[in-house]
Amino acid sequence: MGALHEGHLGLVRASVRACDITAVSIFVNPAQFGPGEDLDRYPRDLEGDVELLDAAGCDLVFTVGEEEMYPRDFQTWVEVEHLPRHLCGLARPGHFRGVTTVVAKLFNIVRPRKAFFGWKDAQQALVIRRMTEDLNFPIEICLIPTVRDKDGLALSSRNRYLTPVQREAARAIPEAIRRAREFFEKGGREAKLLLADLHEHFAGQPEIQVEYIALVSTSDLEAVEEIRSDSMLALAVRLGTTRLIDNHLFAENNRCSES
Repeated sequence: MGALHEGHLGLVRASVRACDITAVSIFVNPAQFGPGEDLDRYPRDLEGDVELLDAAGCDLVFTVGEEEMYPRDFQTWVEVEHLPRHLCGLARPGHFRGVTTVVAKLFNIVRPRKAFFGWKDAQQALVIRRMTEDLNFPIEICLIPTVRDKDGLALSSRNRYLTPVQREAARAIPEAIRRAREFFEKGGREAKLLLADLHEHFAGQPEIQVEYIALVSTSDLEAVEEIRSDSMLALAVRLGTTRLIDNHLFAENNRCSES
């Protein structure tokens, strides 16, 4: 959706390495914003984005207006049934319907052979992969590992909303990921023990309001009772009006790459 950062540019570079031609679509999609969310203030910098994309080796930028993507008589939606009923889908009803509809339209317009998405938005990536499989799009979905800042915070266009105090408090998010990783490395497997520890961790951060912390299976996003080969820790928190998400895959062989 624009406001590009190094995480987005990593997707572009992965495409440049793997493909003959790289195209990037930029469209702030109103269909995936709910009432009271940040559609009107979502950061936009098309000119700056194009400069960054050019430097990263992008061949084509596709951008379109809302009235072209959703004409006045628009009435067709694409919806994955099960995966959006978990995690972010609980707090953002209709969000993933907006995501899958716009991605399906962009797939039909641009006609890529490979499409690159970041693992930072894990639920979105899994929903898009499911849609692509179910609708027989002839497209390979390539999922790229999360790009993080020096302090471990996952890069996000919404990070620029944070005040200095909130940005400092946000370091508790990658710290939670580190605690989860250490829990696993020390032999911990029980979900309730890990989740209790992480809730206690965030309880000491008055700037942070936890929306959810969950241990789920990447196959269906259902909660699991213990860490296994397909387990993912997923969390969403709010700092003031800014909502941030992050996740951690426990098994190395479950990590996705561009290959």
